[in-house]
Amino acid sequence: MLSQEKVEKNLGWMIVLTVLVVSVGGLVEIVPLYFQKSTTTAVTGVTPYTPLQLAGRDVYLREGCYNCHSQMIRPFRAETERYGHYSVAGEFVYDHPFQWGSKRTGPDLARVGGRYSDDWHRVHLNNPRDVVPESNMPGYPWLAQTPLDPGTIAPRMRALRTVGVPYTDDDIAKAPDALKGKTEQDALIAYLQNLGLALRNVR
Repeated sequence: MLSQEKVEKNLGWMIVLTVLVVSVGGLVEIVPLYFQKSTTTAVTGVTPYTPLQLAGRDVYLREGCYNCHSQMIRPFRAETERYGHYSVAGEFVYDHPFQWGSKRTGPDLARVGGRYSDDWHRVHLNNPRDVVPESNMPGYPWLAQTPLDPGTIAPRMRALRTVGVPYTDDDIAKAPDALKGKTEQDALIAYLQNLGLALRNVR
């Protein structure tokens, strides 16, 4: 029989038992979430991203925007007074992976949709200090000159459909046309303008 003293003196047993405890604890916390309606059902008003918004999300990830901008509003008074309703899982059922994050070098973006005009976002992305003088965010002027590649969106949407995003064959077939003539800046703005609209007016 293993005693605490034997486990503490035997590195092999210590590793095995630590992995076992962490695994069981993780499963107990994570597995039930896959079966709770609140985490698997979209909030009213949340729909899958349009092709342009989805392309913009890819730009958001590629440029590492999530390193400075959280999309998670915590359920504390100081958070909800500043940003609005706290984040709920049902807002992000079509996000793979979700972008909640925790670090905030820049403002939280969970409810940024509709807060500013498209023109404001264009100026901000080209040179943030033109609209926010104290900003330390770098500019992304090349996004306005970089056209989107329509050929990449259909495979992306098919891949998301395999993990439960309800794109139809018709949605996927029409997706490349939605990106024609659009830039990466157009796509990123479309993504940002969609964030948090479902719970914008909920307090």
